[in-house]
Amino acid sequence: MNLNLDSDVLGYKSLSQKARVLTEGWAANNLYCPACPSNHVVREPNNREAVDFVCPDCHAPFQLKASRNSIGRKITDAAYETMKRAVLSDRSPNLLIMHYGIDALKIFDVLVVPKHFLSLSAVEPRKPLALTARRAGWIGCNIVLDNVPPDGRIDLVKNSVVCPSADVRAKFRLSRGLSNIETSKRGWVLDLLTALRSLNKIEFTLGEAYGLENTLSALHPKNRHVREKIRQQLQVLRDLGYLTFLGGGDYRLKSL
Repeated sequence: MNLNLDSDVLGYKSLSQKARVLTEGWAANNLYCPACPSNHVVREPNNREAVDFVCPDCHAPFQLKASRNSIGRKITDAAYETMKRAVLSDRSPNLLIMHYGIDALKIFDVLVVPKHFLSLSAVEPRKPLALTARRAGWIGCNIVLDNVPPDGRIDLVKNSVVCPSADVRAKFRLSRGLSNIETSKRGWVLDLLTALRSLNKIEFTLGEAYGLENTLSALHPKNRHVREKIRQQLQVLRDLGYLTFLGGGDYRLKSL
């Protein structure tokens, strides 16, 4: 994987156009598919909404989000209602998030968020556009990365260092178990995993999991049996391979 951007496109006058050509060109020439053994992805030929690249072998869809700023807490995305429907119908693409330097002509960071890790908790509506705007009242959205478990933020490039593809694919492969859970129920699993990771410890107790009750109640206000749900979702996370039950109310999370 070559982390240098192609300087041949610098003839473009528009900065946004230059950035798009640079980043999409780099992705087409350097990215591999994290979902299967394919060593490259191709530009989406059918102009599908929100899909920039597909794997030619397994047909996994990817959307590229590139920025000159460091990868932060939120990623600007498209229309809120469109993204909400995509998540609920399990049609959202895998997200490729890139941090690049247009002056240095270099890729600094690339991570992938498997689509199974996107829940409504991670989709935040933005303020409607002003009445004076051309699309008055239009509501966009942000992808809130803080609400995506660290397990679902898989580094391909970190601080200008390429991560081993075998590690990337192993982490992506583990996420496939989430696809067997109904989208309406998947959010609970993801929110609990995110909350458990926020404890910043590998081993935890059932009591500590119960201590996350208020956080999870805020995300799922219609659920009145949060402790029962926590116990249920701990079993789901165990079956998926994200944690191990040690006995006596003790658990161990899978190392990142």
